[in-house]
Amino acid sequence: MKDKNVQRNGFTLIEVLVSSAILVILGAGFLGMQYMFSQNQVTAWRNYANIEDSNLIVSKFVKELRDARQSDEGSYPLVATGDKEITFYSDIDYDGDVERVRYTLSANQLVKGIIEPSGGPISYPEGTETETVLTENVVSSIEPNFYYYNEDWPTDTVNNPLTEVDRIADTRVVKVILTINVRLDDPGSEFTLESSGQIRMLKEN
Repeated sequence: MKDKNVQRNGFTLIEVLVSSAILVILGAGFLGMQYMFSQNQVTAWRNYANIEDSNLIVSKFVKELRDARQSDEGSYPLVATGDKEITFYSDIDYDGDVERVRYTLSANQLVKGIIEPSGGPISYPEGTETETVLTENVVSSIEPNFYYYNEDWPTDTVNNPLTEVDRIADTRVVKVILTINVRLDDPGSEFTLESSGQIRMLKEN
């Protein structure tokens, strides 16, 4: 006859199952946290890389704009001065030929168009324009992306930014503002880039 006071060693089947279930839940939770952490790290890195790329784009735009000049056919340096689009002439590749350059905001894209001078007499056929999408991560907004200022800016705050009718003749400084977000559905990831450039050729006109 067995002694009822003898303690049994080991785990019952129920205890093993409960322990296993707890371990599975903890493991799933850990893996979930690891996945979320990895996704956040990937998003942060993509945002950083995208901001760096956008910084380079803005810097290049400002440099090209500062060097805006008359076209090879004698046209005025500025062609179009819109809220979402600017077109000007500049020797962007330093080959001695002045290109017609267009920057346009379309939805979430910043597009750059280039027309090389050709023919004799020199002309800039619009059908020869080459387009490049510089970034697809611009936050779309009704606010302007390009602002225009006269030679009295920043002292003159009454007439600046310039109205559309005065821009071609009076613009001396152009400001660009881009809000970048690699996750367009997450406003918390937005980053705004702002820079401005003075058109050297028009500085003393």
